[in-house]
Amino acid sequence: MNQDLLYYITNHAGSLSVQEIIVNFLAALGVGFIIFLSYRFSHSSAVYSSRFNVSLWMLTMVTTMVMCVIGNNIALSLGMVGALSIVRFRTAVKDARDTAYIFWCVAAGVCCGVSDFMIAILGSTILFILMLIIGNTMPNNRFLLVIHCGTSASAQVEQSLETAFEGKARLCAKNAARGNVEYIYELTEKQIKKKNGADFTGKLLALEEVYDVNLVAQNDEITA
Repeated sequence: MNQDLLYYITNHAGSLSVQEIIVNFLAALGVGFIIFLSYRFSHSSAVYSSRFNVSLWMLTMVTTMVMCVIGNNIALSLGMVGALSIVRFRTAVKDARDTAYIFWCVAAGVCCGVSDFMIAILGSTILFILMLIIGNTMPNNRFLLVIHCGTSASAQVEQSLETAFEGKARLCAKNAARGNVEYIYELTEKQIKKKNGADFTGKLLALEEVYDVNLVAQNDEITA
């Protein structure tokens, strides 16, 4: 019974032998580990997701398994495309780099599934080095400065911001009501870190009829 089962498994493995399938999965395991390390090193602690990183490793293995099943069978490949086309993923991508990592995993899995290990290893090594060099770039966050003040203080507020940021603070909106004015300025992280803008919120609050000053960060990578 055991010999018949082993014979059936080994002779119904498609165009690949059991040894070739094992080698393909071992290669996918190694390349997936390279992608795993690259994602870990190129993401800061605020953006890094350990679950998504593990999913990338699994995606490499799953893609390899799909390619081992398809092989050179055109009919099976078309059926696989049709089956996968009904699957819809609703997971929001928090970082634009995550999309690139997903395509990297799929490409590496395809290479390992067709036993093209040279492209998988060489390409993953180049991408790994590239992401180590430029992958951990910090985003240039934008900030919204929201000021509520009285009408009589509007001129002083505009003059204070003009002086603090040398005319580079961009006015996005100015909403006026009876006796009150709301200003919304857009600032960059570099502008806020400058010496002349270190304590501009305190200076604004020191003005008469300035009720409140709010500084809100806009980061496209982290969404709700």
